[in-house]
Amino acid sequence: NHARTKFRAVIFDMGGVVLPSPFPMTKEYELQKKIPPGTIWKTIKDYGDKGAWPKLEIGEINAEEFGQIFSEECTKIAGETVNVHDFLPYLEHGMKSPISEVLDAINCLRQEGYKTALLTNNWIQSDGKSLLPISRDHFDVVIESAVVGVNKPKYPIYNLCLSQLNVKPEDTIFLDDMQPNLVAAKSLGIHTIKVEDVHVAINELEQQLNIPLTSTNKGTTPVRKEMQFDTRKFTEYLNNQLNMGLTHEPEVREFSHGQSNPTYLIDYGPNVTKMVLRKKPPGKLLPSAHAVEREYRIMKAVGNHGVKVPPLLALCEDSSIIGTPFYVMELVQGNIYKDPSLPGMTPESRKKVYREMVDTLCKIHRVDIDKAGINDYGKHGNYVERQVGIWTKQYQRSETHTIPSMNRLITWLPQHLPTNEVTSVVHGDVRIDNFIFRRDQPEVVATLDWELSTLGDPISDLAYSCIPYFLPTNFPIISGLKGVNLNELGIPTHEQILEMYCNEMQLPNIDNFDFYMAFSFFRVASILQGVYKRSKQGQASSDQAGVTGKLAEHMSDIGWSFASKEGFRLFNKTNPSIGSGTRKYSTHAEMNKCNFYTTVGEAVVITANKDMKLPIHVSALPPSTQQLHSNLLQFMEDHVYPVEKSFSEYYSSENRWTPHPELEKLKAKAKSAGLWNLFLPHSDHGAGLCNVEYAYLCEVMGRCLYAPEIFNCSAPDTGNMEVLAEFGTEDQKQRWLKPLLDGEIRSCFAMTEPQVASSDATNIESSIDEDGDRLVLNGRKWWTSGAMDPRMKIIIFMGKNDKNAARHKQQSMVLVPSDTPGVEIIRPLTVFGFDDAPVGHGEVIFNNVSVPKENMILEPGAGFKIAQARLGPGRIHHCMRLIGSAERSLDLMKERVKSRVTFGRALVTRDTILRDIATSRIEIDQCRLLVLMTAHMMDVAGNKAAAKEIAMIKVAVPITVSRVIDRALQAFGAAGLSGDFPLAGFYAWSRALRIADGPDAVHEAAIAKKELA
Repeated sequence: NHARTKFRAVIFDMGGVVLPSPFPMTKEYELQKKIPPGTIWKTIKDYGDKGAWPKLEIGEINAEEFGQIFSEECTKIAGETVNVHDFLPYLEHGMKSPISEVLDAINCLRQEGYKTALLTNNWIQSDGKSLLPISRDHFDVVIESAVVGVNKPKYPIYNLCLSQLNVKPEDTIFLDDMQPNLVAAKSLGIHTIKVEDVHVAINELEQQLNIPLTSTNKGTTPVRKEMQFDTRKFTEYLNNQLNMGLTHEPEVREFSHGQSNPTYLIDYGPNVTKMVLRKKPPGKLLPSAHAVEREYRIMKAVGNHGVKVPPLLALCEDSSIIGTPFYVMELVQGNIYKDPSLPGMTPESRKKVYREMVDTLCKIHRVDIDKAGINDYGKHGNYVERQVGIWTKQYQRSETHTIPSMNRLITWLPQHLPTNEVTSVVHGDVRIDNFIFRRDQPEVVATLDWELSTLGDPISDLAYSCIPYFLPTNFPIISGLKGVNLNELGIPTHEQILEMYCNEMQLPNIDNFDFYMAFSFFRVASILQGVYKRSKQGQASSDQAGVTGKLAEHMSDIGWSFASKEGFRLFNKTNPSIGSGTRKYSTHAEMNKCNFYTTVGEAVVITANKDMKLPIHVSALPPSTQQLHSNLLQFMEDHVYPVEKSFSEYYSSENRWTPHPELEKLKAKAKSAGLWNLFLPHSDHGAGLCNVEYAYLCEVMGRCLYAPEIFNCSAPDTGNMEVLAEFGTEDQKQRWLKPLLDGEIRSCFAMTEPQVASSDATNIESSIDEDGDRLVLNGRKWWTSGAMDPRMKIIIFMGKNDKNAARHKQQSMVLVPSDTPGVEIIRPLTVFGFDDAPVGHGEVIFNNVSVPKENMILEPGAGFKIAQARLGPGRIHHCMRLIGSAERSLDLMKERVKSRVTFGRALVTRDTILRDIATSRIEIDQCRLLVLMTAHMMDVAGNKAAAKEIAMIKVAVPITVSRVIDRALQAFGAAGLSGDFPLAGFYAWSRALRIADGPDAVHEAAIAKKELA
């Protein structure tokens, strides 16, 4: 057959052609390891043939030796310590699975009589074997650089390959993704194809050879015995119904794709169009399940109204023909992408594929059900409610063992149903591998698997399509995208998918999308449970059904975690009234009915109408928060503690009023690690955490005085950002909130005054007077934290604008740029001798400071309420940071007493030391529980309801932490008082917090009044 062309052989590169490209993996590795972007490939390029990489490729060094040498080279290039010992294992893991479309093309080439070769630059692994994660059986010749001792693009390796293939250069086509390799091959007379997108490259190869490179049997297996049917009767049926004149029985193969309705490839030979048969599985089935009759009807209807489906041939509802009802359609040629990461494609192609999937989904949802004649295809309205009921019954009929999260979802979902459903056609199983795409471009040519279709809520389809985003890449059957660098690959995030869909359908934002995700995972879990039960009965349509069915519990747990997120959203949906005691943006939510936390595995969720429960350990938090906590701990170990001493020394030097030179680098690393603005509950700006979740992270940051700023979570900026986010105008947010969120500037809060007792905010005397379209500010402030920082660009000033108004309506807050004439910073104040440089606590005079009226925050008279709203979360943050400092102090104390000896005995053996350690542990855990309870009350009932508890922690935590640190100081002796350890700074700050944000006496009075009320 190949005599039609002059070519006799095709040579394939490995990485980037047969296997996924290492280039995006390298970028991902650098991101994960916090290595400066581009370091690895710049090192390879700059060192050239003298570097570790080419020596690895020609077998001079093995993988283990490479790790040490290459780390040293990268360190020199980056100008900082770089450890890449695990780089090769990382690549090997990412390149372990060949691209199925390329293997299919190779098999087709060999069937057509072409020779094939693998020509790869690889390496010798630590076990002495060469890296070759693909069977040699696919190729006539395999040339490995690490084995033959020469690498591409050097000519000898090409000549060796041609010699072993016994072909001339002009008779050969070479596919590679690297231009230098192609240039060398071309100079030898070899025809080349540059591989950027393997699917495009295979299509180009197909055109050059003029043969099909997609096997019609791709994705099929021999029919299992239990799934066989009477092909003679089937052939008679086709002749009777379609007048096909078939004279022999077909070759039948079973598609491995799909888990529900058995699907077969029907091949009567080259003169008859290949067909696909879908039938109900044999045996006793659940009611309404596997309705192939409905599939046929809906495909025929939507196919006539703009939705691309395979050409339909016939529907047979007579079970006597092949044992169950079935329908037949033509085979549609094209690509089916089982892996949602779309390996081998360019980022632009991947983006187009997902765009096409969304566009097709929109076409399905736009079908006019009246014109299509399917008005009776399903009930109208209350779709999700009915579906929850249906899948609940399906699950309960298939139940083989108790799955707690399924039982909880069965209770939770009906209580949180959407109230604004619309009715359209819904596909019911929207995922990337249920679309057939053209081979030469990302265009959908057919939509498959309509078994679950009906009339219903289209958002359920959209949510279902997003399931892979929350599954790991190695998830059985349904490959996931969790942990994949979507931006690098060009794959839209699930938020972008949602945005694309809403824009195309002209819909507003879907606030309760997490509910739909919970419902989607619940439905999948129910399906998998049914598959699992059928596998036990020998009825499943796939060999893997027994495995995937057991995943029902995992899927339901994910669904339950989305129920948690939806619960948090409902809690954080607040009353817009400032006087309600709740805030829309920040760490609490309104409480319209009694709610509680409960645990599912390691996740925490919220539901309704139960007694309240509190997560008292990190393991009881949602998995995403646990991961943040783990990442934060690791970041502290890797980046913060190692520079703590350097920071301490620098901020005691004459340069202390400028930020430490390493600070911005650390902030950039924290931001790239997703550890940025953690205190903000909205995912648009922060981590989307509630008070309880953030409390655990805040404790970790409190273990080092310099840590909070690295994560953009330091006072006073946190409170000021929350004020701007909640109460600021759009212009104020754009001008001041955005650079604060980005960590580009800092801010301060000017409230406390030297001439009055400012713990009573109504005492303040600074004035705000109107002068036309301007506001004129006068007053003297001190303990203005952040005022000394050279990066400080904006001040929130609190003063009185109407002394005749009600006592708590006299105050307002105004934004004052730090360079406004009349703003004069007098001096820095010290705390026990610490000046807290470079942030500092300044004394500031405002002398006829004039700003536009637009700089007023919210409205005149709202200052006191804004201040109260600002203080609640701030006190939680302070207290949890203090607990972090107490934990660190106790850790240091334990290390110290184990290593010190006095009067012939180790300190750790002294009764007084043991008693101090025990007392500190008891007191730390007591305080932590009190703070967590308070945070929980703020989340559940709002700041106002938690006012007494906020006051309690403000008194209890600084006193208790001071005692814990004091015990550590005693154990350390004089060393603890020095700057060599953080204890002195911890102690000063803990004592100062008995006055900051209100002295103990004020809070104690508030507690007592509430007790007596």
